[in-house]
Amino acid sequence: MKRKITIAGAGLVGSLCALYMQKRGFQVSLYERRNDLRLAEIAAGKSINLALSERGWTALKKVNAAKNVEKIAIPMYKRIMHDVHGQLSEQAYGNPDQAIYSVSRSKLNLVLMEMAENLGVEIHCNQRCLDVDFETATTTFEHTNSNKKTTVDSDLLIGADGAFSAVRNQMVKRNRQQYSQQYIEHGYKELLIPANDNGTHKLEKNALHIWPRGNFMLIALPNLDGSYTCTLFAPYEGKESFEKLNTHKDVQEYFEKTFPDLVPLIPDLCEQFFANPTSSMAIMRTYPWHVDDKTILIGDAAHATVPFYGQGMNAGFEDCRILDELLDKHNNNFETCFEEYSRVRKPNGDGVQDLSMHNFVVMRDKTAQTKFLVQKKIEQKFTQRYPEKWTPLYSMVSFTNISYADAWHIGMKQEKLMQSIMSKPNISEVWDSEDVMEEMLRLL
Repeated sequence: MKRKITIAGAGLVGSLCALYMQKRGFQVSLYERRNDLRLAEIAAGKSINLALSERGWTALKKVNAAKNVEKIAIPMYKRIMHDVHGQLSEQAYGNPDQAIYSVSRSKLNLVLMEMAENLGVEIHCNQRCLDVDFETATTTFEHTNSNKKTTVDSDLLIGADGAFSAVRNQMVKRNRQQYSQQYIEHGYKELLIPANDNGTHKLEKNALHIWPRGNFMLIALPNLDGSYTCTLFAPYEGKESFEKLNTHKDVQEYFEKTFPDLVPLIPDLCEQFFANPTSSMAIMRTYPWHVDDKTILIGDAAHATVPFYGQGMNAGFEDCRILDELLDKHNNNFETCFEEYSRVRKPNGDGVQDLSMHNFVVMRDKTAQTKFLVQKKIEQKFTQRYPEKWTPLYSMVSFTNISYADAWHIGMKQEKLMQSIMSKPNISEVWDSEDVMEEMLRLL
C-alpha cells in the first residue's frame, strides 16, 4: 500500500516537494491556507520577484521542471548600480555566461502546482492547519470560509508552510524544541516600474538594478511583460526611514533626493507607495527539523531568512533535493533519513541566514564604493587564472552546489585575505598587475 504524505503549504517549496514525493511513488496531498492561486488574477509585479540560481535549477532539473520554468525566467548577468546623480556602474555576477534569473513568484508557483497536480497530487486550498498529533502524523485543518474542520491521517506530515509555519509552531510547544525569531530593523515596500507603451523595458533588461544608499537601498528585477518589480528596503525608524514618509510631499521629496533617476520611471509613485504595504523581515531558526519518523520541516518553515542573497527559495528547493537523496540512501526509512536530514541541513540553514545578512551590507553600501568594485575585479581575474584555487563567495553561493555552511566558512577566510590585498597602497592603480596575482598566491 502507498505511504500517504500530507504537505502543509502549497507555496514554491511545498509544491516542488510534492513533485518529488509523488515521483517516489507516495500518495501526496497538499493543503494550502490561501485561496487557490490557479483561480486568481495575477497582477504583474505584485509579488516580490525571486532570483533563481544554480541550486534552484539543480533541484528543478531532477524532477524535469526546469524546461517549464525556463519559459518564465529572465537571465540577469550583472548588477547595475545607480548613484544619487543617476550615473551607472556595473559588475558582472560571474563569468560572461553566468546569470541569476528573475522569475515571478506566482508564475513559478503555478508551474509547480500544475505539474504536481498532473502527476496525481491532490491540492486542497483555503485549509488552515490548526493542530498536529506528532505521534500519528494526524493533522487537523479548518476551511477558512466555512470553518469546517477536517482531520487528515497520513504516514508523514511535511511542514512547508513558510516563515510563520503552523506546523513549526506546534513543534515549538513540544519539550526541548529550540526556536528563535529575530526581526531586522528594516522593512520593505514594493513598487512597479511599468513597461514602455510598446511593451519594452525602461531599463537594461538582463540585469538586476540597485540603488545603494548606505543604510538603505532599492532594487529592481525585470518582468516578462516589460515592467520591473522594485523593492525599497529601508529602516522602520530614524533618519531616511519609513516613519518619515507620511505624506505625498514626503515621498516625492525623498525619492527626488535619493533616487532621482527612478522618479520619471514611475508616474504614480506616491499612489503606489501608499497603496502597497510595508512588510517586515525576520530570521527564524529552529532545531531539530523533524519529529521521529512522522513530521519534518522544509524551506522557510525551517530556516526563514531575509531576501538579500536571493537564496530563500533556492535553499528550500535544495532541501527538497537533499531530502530525496537521503530517502534513496536510507531506502525510504523515514526515521534514519530524517535524523540525518536535520543534522546535515541545519548548518546550511544557519549558513544561508549568515550569508543573507552579510550580502545586505554588500548591496546597500559596498556596491557604491569604488574600492569594493576593484576588489571584485581582482577576485575575478584570479579566479579565471586559478579556478582550482579560488571561487568568489558570490559564485560559490549562486553558481555551485557547495553547501552554504562551507561557502560561508571559505568566503570569510577569503575576505580576510582580500583585506590584506586591498590595504596595499595605490591598489586601485595597480590591481591589474602581476605583483597582485603573485601576492594572492603567496597568501593562499
